[in-house]
Amino acid sequence: MKWFRIPRDIVFEPGSIQYLADIQGTRAIVVTGGSSMKKYGFLDKAVELLKKAGMEVKVFDGVEPDPSVKTVYSGAKAMQEFQPDWIVSIGGGSAIDAAKAMWVFYEYPKLAFADIIQPFGIPKLRNKARFVAIPSTSGTATEVTCASVITDYDTPNKMKYPLLSYEITPDIAIVDPELTVTMPPHVTAHTGVDALTHAIEAYVSTNSSHFTNPLALEAIKMVFEYLPKAYQNGQDMVARGKMHYAQCLAGIAFTNAFLGIVHSMAHKIGAQFEIPHGEANGILLPYVIAYNAETASKEYGEIARYIGIAETDDKIATEKLINAIRQLNSQVGIPATLQGVNINGEEFFAKLAETAKNALEDPCTGCNPRTPTVEDIKQIYEKAFNS
Repeated sequence: MKWFRIPRDIVFEPGSIQYLADIQGTRAIVVTGGSSMKKYGFLDKAVELLKKAGMEVKVFDGVEPDPSVKTVYSGAKAMQEFQPDWIVSIGGGSAIDAAKAMWVFYEYPKLAFADIIQPFGIPKLRNKARFVAIPSTSGTATEVTCASVITDYDTPNKMKYPLLSYEITPDIAIVDPELTVTMPPHVTAHTGVDALTHAIEAYVSTNSSHFTNPLALEAIKMVFEYLPKAYQNGQDMVARGKMHYAQCLAGIAFTNAFLGIVHSMAHKIGAQFEIPHGEANGILLPYVIAYNAETASKEYGEIARYIGIAETDDKIATEKLINAIRQLNSQVGIPATLQGVNINGEEFFAKLAETAKNALEDPCTGCNPRTPTVEDIKQIYEKAFNS
């Protein structure tokens, strides 16, 4: 039996942050990374609107990129002291991911982090609070998904753990393109390619469906058309808006269809070698498509034709799709290989066997269209490094 689950409300279009003034409650804690949201006035705007709604407001800021378990516990403690009935997270994917995990420990303070890393092992939430997500980047789509990625910096390889549970799907997603003007070009590129990876992996997933496929295809087409424009001109609000909606569509697709080994592999090298998540996805994506083509060339061919590649032979269409992705990556400054992000080769290959094993065990691996082995993943990493 399959399902299709999304937030109760998805509010969108420029200026939709105003929706905060209509939320009913008594206390709201606002979780954010802080710097860009403060600089451009969006944090103050959110606080002002929540106060207009009659709520007492507390801010927890300073969430770092690739949020840590330590930060999650710190935020949960702040929530336990303040006792909010609304958690509002505004900012990039890291801030929203961290707030989701904080929510769990706010409602269940006796749990340990190890208790919630098992997929779909988070207990029932909304006993104390509900959740609003307001993304300022156009990539992770965490505002509509059942996922959160938290990094444990106390493990030898700085392990990233995807937390998966429909309990942490936000109640309200506010998808306001005006917030995305804070993104510099490299963040626009990384988040945009992340969105593309979400949509492609969702489409070829073994758990894809008639409900997820149209969303994934449309998201892919929109990214190819609008990401270069948003990257080249950050003030192009048409392109910004289209990218913000595209990443949300991709998120709705993958939160129901799930992902594949691009994400499994990116999770493991991202924290280990300090590679931004979207950039790691963008580098790995062509190599994984080439590997998956043995069993999923039909689906990749469908994607290729949807974005305008006029080729009826699925294998050739898949090759042309790979080339189109490489061209898009080049347009937005994503390196063609892992060497392009200055990974120490000696360290990379010394840890390769363990990294591949950890990637295989990542929750995202389960719905990949081709069942990999550790050796398969090692070879993909090697090609992504050496090609």
